[in-house]
Amino acid sequence: MSSSEYFLLHKAIRYVVGVAAGSFFTEIRVIGEENVPKDGPIIVAATHHNMILDPIILSTSFPYKRILHYWSKASLYANPVVRYILLSTGNIPVDRKSKDRQVLFKGTFEALAKGGAVALFPEGTSYTEPRIMQVKDGAAWAALEYTKWLKENPEKAPSNEVKIIPAAIVYTNKSKYRSNVIVEFGRPISMDAYLKQFNDPTEGEPRLAAKSLTRTLENELIESTINASDWDTLYTARMARDLMWTDEKSINMDEFVIISQTLVDLFSTTDATANFVSVKRNLLEYYSLLQSANLTNSVLSRMPLPRSLDPNVPTPLPSRLITLLILLRDTLACLARLPFFLFPVVVHLPVYVMGRLGARLVEDEEETQAQNKIVFGLLSMMMVYPAAFFFLWAFLWYSSAGALAAAVIVYLFARYHNTLIDDNYEHAKRLYAAWRALVGVWAPKGMDLSLAALSQYTTPVLPKENPWIDRPNSSTPEPSTTPTTPGNVPTVLPSPSDLLTSNEPPVRSRRKRRPPTRRIMRHVLRARVEAVKALAVFFDQLERAGTGKKVKASRHLARIYGFEEGGEGWRSATEVVRFLRAKGAKIPSISYVPTEEDWMALSSDGEGTSTPIEE
Repeated sequence: MSSSEYFLLHKAIRYVVGVAAGSFFTEIRVIGEENVPKDGPIIVAATHHNMILDPIILSTSFPYKRILHYWSKASLYANPVVRYILLSTGNIPVDRKSKDRQVLFKGTFEALAKGGAVALFPEGTSYTEPRIMQVKDGAAWAALEYTKWLKENPEKAPSNEVKIIPAAIVYTNKSKYRSNVIVEFGRPISMDAYLKQFNDPTEGEPRLAAKSLTRTLENELIESTINASDWDTLYTARMARDLMWTDEKSINMDEFVIISQTLVDLFSTTDATANFVSVKRNLLEYYSLLQSANLTNSVLSRMPLPRSLDPNVPTPLPSRLITLLILLRDTLACLARLPFFLFPVVVHLPVYVMGRLGARLVEDEEETQAQNKIVFGLLSMMMVYPAAFFFLWAFLWYSSAGALAAAVIVYLFARYHNTLIDDNYEHAKRLYAAWRALVGVWAPKGMDLSLAALSQYTTPVLPKENPWIDRPNSSTPEPSTTPTTPGNVPTVLPSPSDLLTSNEPPVRSRRKRRPPTRRIMRHVLRARVEAVKALAVFFDQLERAGTGKKVKASRHLARIYGFEEGGEGWRSATEVVRFLRAKGAKIPSISYVPTEEDWMALSSDGEGTSTPIEE
């Protein structure tokens, strides 16, 4: 095979999957392109939290369109046809059974010696966890052993030394259609600081050098990703972020990670405020109810909030008249757009249906859902678009000009669909949410779920654990919920001690059957108001605490915005509040002033007023 024939299949596949990924995600934001060399040997060490989508995102967004070489089993290369396919897609044979690292990494060395880019996933497996759980030594060993191999083969040495490029792939919601992806390339890691120890003949020194390099890589990946100590803290931070940035597109993707990590750190400070426990529980309950009802705060954000967020005031719900008017407004908004989008929807309906079916096959595996949606959707597109092309070509009498015209029309039609999908999809979700709110509010109060029945929907559904993750043998989880004390923000449910056998909620990895809309929507709307109230009181107390109040901060954020003390990172509470506001956060205030959207009373004749515990 000539060198010109290499990687042709890689480029073709990269283009096709790039189109599919671009259709699934709203935006793939690349940060740190300047950290990636245009040429020369590099090892790209990327996070791995979304199965096959990670190499797709990495390959399609990699700067300068450099070919990325991935590892594959050496035994697969025995078949000449498979060998051609693997080599043409840029894969590198790896004999995983070999204990000799020079043999294990032979293909890697050859690719690097030619100035290639080798991509690895040092976490070892794809998983869904609240933080980076493990970074293995493979990338470090490959880089250090390569320097050793160059000494033994100086004639093959390229002009540049090998560097490790950390690559953090962060999904705003990795299983959801039209979400966003951030790919951040960190500072290149040079081998210079580790070669002396690695070349030391003393037993164990090379391994220590590899471990040290791995720790450096891990720190770089952690700084570019979102990491929480537990699921409750991560979910609480997500809910707070969604409440303060109600429009999902209002956050600058360049700042998404740092904003999210700031909130994670803030809600990791258990003594941040006197009402911290109840605030966290209110946010978790609302998050869980949204999860159970398959809704988002964004689609409910058009529902008006109370004129006062005073926690001592009973929680009103939108009146029947308001829900009807909101439904009419959203219906008219969708109908106004429908003539321009109806035909694209009908043509792409098989793609939507197949994508949905693919996700249902792996409902308990969050990191696999997007993969299945894209694969099933891509297969459908490969049937729909050619069918549309041949239909148009036949209509144009199978002429050469007709073939060109048909191809152009199909291409422009696909672009037209992708251009309109976001606005129409958002309005469709709002219409669906408005209808469900109408059904819930208009239904008799007696149809609401009892508090005992509701409790199963107020515990977040946790992703299924990956058995290939190295976990500590023992741990003492921090209780995530404790009873509310008088004077704190009220919750939708009574004290957890009345409903659960322990303060820590039970782990649920399987989804419960979705509750009927008419029985849960009042609880969802009420939980939304309680969560906003809790957040308002929380930030009010933070600001009242003054400049002397400190909150936890990740080490890298503490170096930029705060300080280190006692081996931990800290930031001033008032600085954090200013930081969030500067980034666009709409922090709710207890003295809430209605906006133009809140142009009518929330309830009429008391029909919308409710307290956390109904008779």
